[in-house]
Amino acid sequence: MAKPNRFSATGWSPQYIGSLEGKTYVITGANSGTGFEAARIFLSKGAKVVMMNRNPAKSIAAIALLKQEFGNAADVLFVQMDLAELSSVRQAAVDLLETVTHIDALICNGAIAQVAKQCITVDGFESQLGVNHFGHFLLCGLLYERIDASRGRIVVVGSNAYKMGRKTIQFDDLNFDQKYTAWDSYAQSKLAQMMFAYELQRRIQTAGKLVQVLVCHPGASRTNLLMDTASTFNKILWSILSRLIAQSAEKGAWPEVMCATQQGLQPEALYGPTKRAQTVGAVGECPLDGIALDREMAIKLWALSEQKTSLTWPL
Repeated sequence: MAKPNRFSATGWSPQYIGSLEGKTYVITGANSGTGFEAARIFLSKGAKVVMMNRNPAKSIAAIALLKQEFGNAADVLFVQMDLAELSSVRQAAVDLLETVTHIDALICNGAIAQVAKQCITVDGFESQLGVNHFGHFLLCGLLYERIDASRGRIVVVGSNAYKMGRKTIQFDDLNFDQKYTAWDSYAQSKLAQMMFAYELQRRIQTAGKLVQVLVCHPGASRTNLLMDTASTFNKILWSILSRLIAQSAEKGAWPEVMCATQQGLQPEALYGPTKRAQTVGAVGECPLDGIALDREMAIKLWALSEQKTSLTWPL
């Protein structure tokens, strides 16, 4: 059951945001979908936005659209990064740190989903786990000290898929070599992201640091997330269902924007749409399945992630 919405019956919306002048927001996967809509909202409030995207051409086109809407003075740029390649993430972190002096929020929005056939990244990871979890784990770690110095936030965009699939991290078969399914592997990747976020919360609290880590999900939103990776059947199915059950990409962006800006949000919570099984509707705090808070599994995942990314966090 959803908790009472502290923002009123209609939930949180961008009207709760005041001026964001002087603020800098970094968003992965921001040239379309919810990431692009989040960028629009931040720019409308006067903030600086840095997109971290894989495709330069699409990034340039997205920036042109934003400048057309908000004027040439709109402070938006992109840093090229492919979350599927750890070397690309490392270089992008260097480039970003040379570009911005502070980071008010890093929003881990970029993702791939429902990859029809098993695909292994150059670093040896199942692609959804590699992009959604390992890429972001490394990026957050490389940017953490700048975020800490800025007293900023890390926003992890999860998915309700975390409580579906096999509801575990398959440490003995991370890549689903024994039996790959698009759904189970995607669910594992989102569970890994959320476990990482809650474990990071705990470590920051223990260290007495001020970085906030918040977790949200976009619900069912009309984006092109599945168009490049899903099977033909799932693409057709989603194109039909999305017209009937999904909300706009703009409303899908509200939870991540809320987590990046709103004061008084709680740790070990999940924010997103609260209606129709948390797929659409008023944005607020959603029920959180206990699997995401499994500390033993999270600690094991953290150690594995440090090993796989060759990164030791300063926590």
